[in-house]
Amino acid sequence: MSEQKAQTNVVITKSTKSVGLALLLTFFLGPLGMFYSTITGAIVMGILTILAGVLTAGFGFLLTWPICVIWAAMAASSYNKRLLASA
Repeated sequence: MSEQKAQTNVVITKSTKSVGLALLLTFFLGPLGMFYSTITGAIVMGILTILAGVLTAGFGFLLTWPICVIWAAMAASSYNKRLLASA
């Protein structure tokens, strides 16, 4: 009497993040849009953007906003590279 065990294969899939969508969200929403690509970056840049905005009467946004956009694009691209490398 041989016992046969049924094996179940489980496949876990993760989808990639769109760099274009990360750029678009961050361009229009600033640090809030960064939550799509990087949570830590969104929190850090959110705090820095608020501080820069308050201390410079809003002119700090001219510096922090582009940094947010670049960081979001790099984070989405980095996420995709790590995801594809682990596959």
